[in-house]
Amino acid sequence: MREQPHTGHPSAQPPAQHLPVLYAQVLNGLRVIENGTYLDGTFGRGGHSRGVLEQLGPDGRLLVMDKDPEAIAVAQRDFAPDGRVAIFRGSFAQMAQWSATGDGVDGILLDLGVSSPQLDVAERGFSFGKDGPLDMRMDPDSGLSAAQWLAIADEREIADVLWTYGEERASRKIARAIVAEREKTPLTRTAQLAELINKVVPRGKDKSNPATRSFQAIRIHINRELADLELALDAAVSLLKPEGRLAIISFHSLEDRIVKQYFNKLAKAPPGNRRMPTEVSFSPTLELVGGAIKADDDELNVNPRARSAVLRVAQKVGAR
Repeated sequence: MREQPHTGHPSAQPPAQHLPVLYAQVLNGLRVIENGTYLDGTFGRGGHSRGVLEQLGPDGRLLVMDKDPEAIAVAQRDFAPDGRVAIFRGSFAQMAQWSATGDGVDGILLDLGVSSPQLDVAERGFSFGKDGPLDMRMDPDSGLSAAQWLAIADEREIADVLWTYGEERASRKIARAIVAEREKTPLTRTAQLAELINKVVPRGKDKSNPATRSFQAIRIHINRELADLELALDAAVSLLKPEGRLAIISFHSLEDRIVKQYFNKLAKAPPGNRRMPTEVSFSPTLELVGGAIKADDDELNVNPRARSAVLRVAQKVGAR
């Protein structure tokens, strides 16, 4: 979840309708320069982008992307009049194909996962706490909805998705129940699916809703979130200028693991192998900028949803 309702400390935060997670930490990590070019691959409602734009001079440039048409509508309304801003609707996996990137960028931000505006609107179908159409697409004009996928996927595929992307231990049991239920009535509403999972899986000691992991898994699968992230990482590094910075906010362990391993692969020499005494030369592409950054107590008091956010920053190695 990327942006939260703005309910506190207005003097320390951007003048925006939504409060971006790890706002100050992101801007510090990007180290914005006045005449630089920056790309926000997950515009959302523009909280981080506003912060970047405030630090840019007249020769600076801000490129914003999002696959969600509602986010793009906000960008067009609030940012299009500024000649320093270019707007593109599409997945951040497509950033390398966006011609507006020109000669490279000085910084890129990816704020992963579903945003609060998406989660809080029942009609988008992301939340098991609000009844709505079982959709879950960040881009409602592309691909299968969750309802369409659940209607045609076989039991094994459903179980694999729930286990792989949700780490759901009862994945097979839930998949079996879904297939049995759809033979009687189509699963078209979020409340339907949540109720079905709650009947199959008892509430655990942590008191979280048993549907939490399954909804996350289906959403990740429907939106190709991890596959797009892997494409975006390669694209981002190729677009960055030397000494440009890449800042990525993750909200669950699967995303963060991919980002951490990718950063380490390009920043650290592989461990030696006793069976291969000959040293293999290694030239780092990235330098790590600190370690994992999390929200402090002040932010958590205002935005409890930020508790799972992890920010990692890396800098592209300059000419040596």
